Amino acid sequence: MQIDVNVLMNYTDWEREKWREWLGQHGESLKMSVGPHGDNRFQTVGDVVKHIFSAETRYVERLSEKALTDTASFPNDNLEALFGFGQQSRKALAEFIGTFPDEQWDVLRDFDFFGNLLKASPRKMIIHILLHEVRHWAQTATLFRLSGLKMDFHDFLFSPVLGGEFRRKQTRA
Repeated sequence: MQIDVNVLMNYTDWEREKWREWLGQHGESLKMSVGPHGDNRFQTVGDVVKHIFSAETRYVERLSEKALTDTASFPNDNLEALFGFGQQSRKALAEFIGTFPDEQWDVLRDFDFFGNLLKASPRKMIIHILLHEVRHWAQTATLFRLSGLKMDFHDFLFSPVLGGEFRRKQTRA
């Protein structure tokens, strides 16, 4: 059984919307520090969110053999601009998936990756893009929880993707 990228796309779309709403309700949350023990790529939560959308953009560009976008000028502290960038990156990913030839999905290709050689299939790269996003949202959720901020469940199991339902039981007063 192969992983259906549409399932992961639907899940990460749902996840993005939940985060957009939550971050919008928590004012300065994009400016929250990720702490002193990072790898120096990200200083704030906004940097991590920007990284999610930047990576998606650049992987699609690599797969499409286009020049890589310089995302340095995109804001990391403006919710609407940041998630607007995310909408653009998601649209490009969906268009790529929708138009990529079926017979090419599992063909290994060589990519220049930060001066190194990466050999991977387009399917592997697309799955990576989506799992990369899931991983970073989970890190962000952990950061907020450790800082005392609470949020709803974001797990795939509790999402509407593939049906099902999750609701809290009514407690009797």
